Amino acid sequence: MNTRSSPLALVPSAWQGIAALLPGIGLSSVLAIAATSVSTLHGGPQLLYALLFGVAFHYLSNEPRTRPGIEFCGLAVLRLGVGLLGARITAAQIAGLGWETALTVIAAIVTTMACGLAVGRKLGMSRAQRVLSGGAVAICGASAALAITAVLPREKDGERFTLMVVVTVTVMSTLAMIVYPLIARLLHLPPEAAGLFIGGTIHDVAQVVGAGYTLGHETGDIATIVKLFRVSMLTVVVLIVSAAFKKSREAAAPGQAKGRQALMPWFLWLFIGMVALNSLGALSPRMQDGFNDVSRACLVAAIAALGMKTSFAQLARAGWRPLALIVIETAWIAAFVLAVILLRH
Repeated sequence: MNTRSSPLALVPSAWQGIAALLPGIGLSSVLAIAATSVSTLHGGPQLLYALLFGVAFHYLSNEPRTRPGIEFCGLAVLRLGVGLLGARITAAQIAGLGWETALTVIAAIVTTMACGLAVGRKLGMSRAQRVLSGGAVAICGASAALAITAVLPREKDGERFTLMVVVTVTVMSTLAMIVYPLIARLLHLPPEAAGLFIGGTIHDVAQVVGAGYTLGHETGDIATIVKLFRVSMLTVVVLIVSAAFKKSREAAAPGQAKGRQALMPWFLWLFIGMVALNSLGALSPRMQDGFNDVSRACLVAAIAALGMKTSFAQLARAGWRPLALIVIETAWIAAFVLAVILLRH
């Protein structure tokens, strides 16, 4: 009997592979827990804390013991977290928005990404960078940036640009959480319109919830549902981006067989499956909360890992252009949605 071909012979090598990942995974998890604790105790954006903590430990990304686990968190754990986001969404929530609201949100997403492509070209950015920033602003901030970057071809400064986008959209989302409710009050927007404005423009789900419920329970509910509809568009956008960059990904990874470059990444199938299960009532509230907690934990750990793969000096070298682009895109989506609301009312 050839022991090398025996399944039992694979066990030691599989365990060695898992053991090699544990130091980096453990480090990313510790930083994620620290970020969560600081956010819980003192407020502020959890993902931004995780990123900053990760950058502070940048030197460990080159250590042979921790590097494999950090790479694993930045890829596989990240994609798992994005896939589990689907547990928040049901088909009934989407259907309950009405066609006018749905069209407004879709138009805002499309025009914001078009704005990013046009302005980014003037700023001298690559097509992948323009798509990444536009998608992050148009859909759901850091989570969308991480999902989109997973299907983009590897570029020299790709990870640094992704982190720059995560930092900027998180900061802009936090500012919007403070400013946008004031705008809604100043314009005397009714709850339905205020919910559409808040949910259709602010980048991160947590900031949408915070801003929406400061204007009242009804506004908060509408804003949350509108925001979840934007999150559901993540599947469509990532699929389109995956198709558009399929040849570029294959060219960037010549050592891999072309058949392995799947058009539909596995985490999108997971996202769709979670939406389907939730829509059918197969997920109890406790299960939904559990999946949401796991998704958030994965994303926080992934952000910490990505932070460790860069440095403050590298972020500074990204320059002012990514910041300017995201500020312009943020202003665009806010102005577009607000203009539609004012025309409708």
